[in-house]
Amino acid sequence: MATKPAFAPQLAIPHGVTDISFYINALGAVELRRFSNDDGSIHVSELSINGTLFHLHEETERTAVLCPDTIKATSVTIGLFVDDVHAVMEQARQAGAKVASEVQDYDYGYRQGDFVDPFGHRWMIEKAI
Repeated sequence: MATKPAFAPQLAIPHGVTDISFYINALGAVELRRFSNDDGSIHVSELSINGTLFHLHEETERTAVLCPDTIKATSVTIGLFVDDVHAVMEQARQAGAKVASEVQDYDYGYRQGDFVDPFGHRWMIEKAI
């Protein structure tokens, strides 16, 4: 039986991270499972937002998976479609996100706002209007 393709982003986090509550508090993520290092820090965490999977993985130079803060840049914006863009942006702000672009409606038919999470990943919260 064929399965339907699905994206599951893997976001790099620094070594030694134990607190990923931002994703739970800001985006309503649920941690499904965690693989910890001997010191209790996160090696990999599998999370879900409304059934969509994503992973947090500690950075590793061996595979060139580095955190945005390590390289002082990012080449990806993670788009998350939600019902209430304003509410999610406010939750993210309250949870510690740095708002990069306030919510606004665009003539191409989307309501969008951007923030940067505590690990340097850029998220675009959006809704078709």
